[in-house]
Amino acid sequence: MKRLIAVSVVLASLTAGAYVLPGGSILRRMATAREEKHLSAFRVEGSVIFSSAAVQEAGAALNVSTERPDLQGDGVLSVKVPGRCRFDASSPESSSKVASVLVSGRKRVEGKELPAVSVLVAQVCAILAQDAGSVQDTKLAQEAYLQGLGVDTKRTSLARFGGEVTYVLGDPAEGKPQFWVYKDAFRPARVRYTDTAGTAWDVRFVDYASPATGDWMPRTVEVWRAGQRVLRFTALKADNRSAVPDKLFTP
Repeated sequence: MKRLIAVSVVLASLTAGAYVLPGGSILRRMATAREEKHLSAFRVEGSVIFSSAAVQEAGAALNVSTERPDLQGDGVLSVKVPGRCRFDASSPESSSKVASVLVSGRKRVEGKELPAVSVLVAQVCAILAQDAGSVQDTKLAQEAYLQGLGVDTKRTSLARFGGEVTYVLGDPAEGKPQFWVYKDAFRPARVRYTDTAGTAWDVRFVDYASPATGDWMPRTVEVWRAGQRVLRFTALKADNRSAVPDKLFTP
């Protein structure tokens, strides 16, 4: 209850006396900012850290010991716009690998499925690899997607995330589906929702000013489940110029 009151106070203090753009305008500007990057494909290599309950899940999938608070491995994110995304996770301690692939909304898993990886792929694909052909169409597609998660895109407010001011689309109350957008650059900041099984997810896009990724991809993507961080992917190397093979997304 105290946390809910604190969040409400912060939102109220930020919003008081400030003009807050409507949700449609925020999503349109976000689509415009994304289109200006002219992204058609990209590949990001980095480290992936599983924590909390995901340690046991990742250990079983990758066939490594779980007698540790965190499990670190290698991650590769491959994307072809629009809507083809893949994340590969592996560990230097084992030859086992897992991958989650999403193509036009259809999911495929290689190896044992890791829920946090599937959520990362789903949200990266929907938020960072959305392109419906025009800014207006992309805005409408994004709006429909968020509404499908339960986000009330007509409600907007302000909040702070990572020290930056963000727009919040959705009911500002704690625990409600929300989509956060960095106010100054109109880049995605986080998406919060509850899946059909009743599990609360919070996917966070952090640091668009990294030398590793430039300003087109967040350096870090975090996946939180039921209030605990279960996955953190940090980019060490990124390339948005070379081709990403089609075979990565086919069975």
